[in-house]
Amino acid sequence: MSERSLPSRALAALLFDMDGTLISSIASAERIWSRWAEAHGLDVATFLPTIHGVQSVETIRRLNLPGVDPVAEATAITEAEMEEVDDIVAIEGARTFLEALPRDRWAIVTSAPRRLAERRLAAAGMPVPDLLVAAEDVAQGKPAPDCFLMAAERLGVAASDCLVFEDAPAGIRAAEAAGAGVVVVTATHREPVRTGHPAITDYIRLGVSAERDGIRVTRTA
Repeated sequence: MSERSLPSRALAALLFDMDGTLISSIASAERIWSRWAEAHGLDVATFLPTIHGVQSVETIRRLNLPGVDPVAEATAITEAEMEEVDDIVAIEGARTFLEALPRDRWAIVTSAPRRLAERRLAAAGMPVPDLLVAAEDVAQGKPAPDCFLMAAERLGVAASDCLVFEDAPAGIRAAEAAGAGVVVVTATHREPVRTGHPAITDYIRLGVSAERDGIRVTRTA
């Protein structure tokens, strides 16, 4: 965990990205996207870092490949990802941490389609929250703040009173734009990400308590 302090104040709710934050699906995703990139003549090593934290359709759309339908290609990618879930695992300590939270005070906010999110959570043995904001729920995906603002609104709290757990630059920017606090999860990072926010490698040393004034997240020894 970085030396930057976690928020000491009580929080109204905790919002979690999914891939790379609660579960590790990086091996599965990169296998599928590597095959797609090779089929379209892209340099795989250069392309792969661009896929994380954003909607698949946006990843494809910004390439502006001639003759490629981003919606159709993204749908095909999702179907392939639905089939390859055998090596998806939970980030250490994440399940225990989530199970300690009041169910009405946390949500998952993901760039994945809902079907895929639920499939991956099940494969990793993770709980599905009462509120899951998925790709199809917002007009603008991360790094736009819409998804986090929607999650906060549906929980009945202000985004500025939420703490977001994120791993990808697009998600971190979205949380910042929403006015939320941020904790960066580095479990799947290959290189350090400099953000100015506190960072954790997993949830093993995190404690959580639900008090009258809100949720408090703490370090444990």
